[in-house]
Amino acid sequence: MPTFSDVTISVIVPVYKGGEAFRRCLKALAEAMPAADEVIVVADGGMDHTPYPALEKALDVKILETPVRGGPSRARNVGALAAKGEILFFVDADVTIQPDSIRKVKNIFCEEADLTAVFGSYDDAPAEPNFLSQYRNLLHHYVHQIGREDASTFWGACGAIRREVFVALDGFDEELYHRPCIEDIELGYRLKKAGYKIRLCKTLQIKHLKRWGVFSILKTDFFQRALPWTDLMLRDRQFINDLNVDISSRISVMLTFGIVAALLGAGWWPGFLIVAALCSLPLLRLNAPLYRFFQRKRGLWFALKTIPWHWLYFFYSGLAFAIGLTRYALSKPRMPNQEISRESEKDLTSISKIAKEVSVSPN
Repeated sequence: MPTFSDVTISVIVPVYKGGEAFRRCLKALAEAMPAADEVIVVADGGMDHTPYPALEKALDVKILETPVRGGPSRARNVGALAAKGEILFFVDADVTIQPDSIRKVKNIFCEEADLTAVFGSYDDAPAEPNFLSQYRNLLHHYVHQIGREDASTFWGACGAIRREVFVALDGFDEELYHRPCIEDIELGYRLKKAGYKIRLCKTLQIKHLKRWGVFSILKTDFFQRALPWTDLMLRDRQFINDLNVDISSRISVMLTFGIVAALLGAGWWPGFLIVAALCSLPLLRLNAPLYRFFQRKRGLWFALKTIPWHWLYFFYSGLAFAIGLTRYALSKPRMPNQEISRESEKDLTSISKIAKEVSVSPN
């Protein structure tokens, strides 16, 4: 059984146009007790896009620069190859860890010698005060807090993995996922398929600093999550009952489609409004624990406002699955990066192959 001092941690932060959130991320890393054994920042596309910010407290950082933007998958892989720690702790540039996060990761790997990877969740106090940011991050927090600790996937915003296993599996799939997508989920699928143990640690929490808006939510959830996740599930034949794809969510999707179909049909026959109401009641009941959670955290009015957004989430998630299933049945399914290129990342074709070597500059 390894001791606390035996476990070495390399924190890897991929960043592109980090700004103030990136500065706060590094500040939190500098204040961690104990500190990580090393912190590696990978500037995706070079420091011209993300200058290293001045910090109130010194932080010893190794800075790696990639010549062109290649996405978080490639940036994380570059950092992992340069890392010396036994454990790779991936942290996004728009989050802040807690002062004891490094300690928690070390303790987890000390206590569970057979554990390969662990990940956490967002906390219940999102940094941005606007409604959509509060809703989006509290929803993520809730889903992870009720998820199974024996996890079936991985999370790159706050996830740690044994370096030798990560290298053996060739890390994140940077050829398939050129931009922010489901590269962490895909890695988790490969880990489980290979028989490795992944744990969701509900006390390992980080604060998300991103401000969410209507466009960013729809773009992320539909094009960068739901569509490629559908392709992944169909490709690997893995329909797990956990997190965002549990049985409750699948039933909620069907009920939401029933409501939409009934409302459309009400134009021909008003009786369909009764059908919509009949679908709404079990949908409310099925998701009542979540809405009560929202009420406890932000009050009744906030909880009521989340309901249409939550039902919209079920609708476009189901729509993405239907699209993915249809194209899978008709032809060979597109790879996730192809869908992103066509729909939401049209500039992807302008990115050339990244050079194999990266430049290294000390802090």
